[in-house]
Amino acid sequence: MVKDARRAKRLVKRVLKGRRAYFDLRGLLAERGPLAEGAYRIGVYFADSDVNIYQMRQWYAPLQELSKTHPVLLLARNAAGARQLMTESGLDVAFVKKVTDLERIVEEQPLEVILYVNQNTRNFQMMRYGRRWHVFVNHGESDKMYMTSNQHKAYDFAFVAGDAARARLSKALWDYDVDRCTVAIGRPQTDHLVGTPPFEPDDRTVVLYAPTWEGDRPAACYGSVVTHGERLVRELLATGRHRVVYRPHPRSGVVDGDFGAANRRIIAAIAEANRRDPSAQHVYDDSPSLGWQLSLPDVAICDISAMVYDRLATGKPIMVTRPTAPEASIDEGGYLSVCEWLDVADTAEAAAVLDRVIGDEAARERLGTWSSHYFGDTTPGAPTRRFHEAIEGLLAKADAHRAADAAAGA
Repeated sequence: MVKDARRAKRLVKRVLKGRRAYFDLRGLLAERGPLAEGAYRIGVYFADSDVNIYQMRQWYAPLQELSKTHPVLLLARNAAGARQLMTESGLDVAFVKKVTDLERIVEEQPLEVILYVNQNTRNFQMMRYGRRWHVFVNHGESDKMYMTSNQHKAYDFAFVAGDAARARLSKALWDYDVDRCTVAIGRPQTDHLVGTPPFEPDDRTVVLYAPTWEGDRPAACYGSVVTHGERLVRELLATGRHRVVYRPHPRSGVVDGDFGAANRRIIAAIAEANRRDPSAQHVYDDSPSLGWQLSLPDVAICDISAMVYDRLATGKPIMVTRPTAPEASIDEGGYLSVCEWLDVADTAEAAAVLDRVIGDEAARERLGTWSSHYFGDTTPGAPTRRFHEAIEGLLAKADAHRAADAAAGA
């Protein structure tokens, strides 16, 4: 009975949240007015709610830059997701809740390139439209099992970070033509690592701890909040010479209540440490943007996730927590074969371990080599240039096909 009551309460909350989102969105759409017809050749499809909005947030800045030359239209299927996109993305949004809404937008806009940031099953409702390119761009680069899904074959192309992604796909997928179907663009997000930290830099060592969530299946159980996190943060808060920047995954605790409770205890510990010593300026970071958090810290501690590789692109020291779950799938053929692992036992001596990693010049050299393998040219502006070139190439292909169709009378 108690479980049924809790389930009913959650359902009511979800329904009410959805209704509020819909009415808020309707007001935003009315205020904006209709979109200009025939204006958008680039679309970005997002079928999720605001729970997974982090997958889109990392693309805001690159898409805003792209929209300076080619207007970009975000195609949102969920009211809460659409509302979030309209209030924070800085891009044009079409709310296409029903398939008939998709039909209408396809009639009104050319939409010759459609980008997809995840593998939502509703992607197929958009992918049924031909005479356009469907491109998987993902929401990060990593060696997680998600990165080698056979679902890649459903798309015309995949924009990947670099050689590591291509090698990973070649190894995992049968008869997948990596040379034809993938385009290496690096990580355009690294050209937009901006923002100001909420503290004044001083002589404290800044440590980014950015764990992932608990995962939705045993093979993806990479989250370290319960196994490593509490002890790790407690040790670093006590030294008096470290500043902790704690940035947990926004989905932390959605599956496992114990995981969510541990996350809340870490947040509370940070608040208490700041109360005792305001000069410590430890940070619980849940901001939507990601910039200084990657580039500023002296060392980063991440779980197996895209955060590892986003940090890798900066060439600065990083440690990866080793999962304790025996079922967790770990691909140690890439950077994880040489990374600096943080085992559970290491958290008791966290300060000493981090001192060693920060001072390891050989490790820094390895970071540079592996950064090139994963991302190619990381000099400022290079990833953005490759992203734009990839888009231009697909638009040129679309033009050629349309010209051929016109000549053939299609």
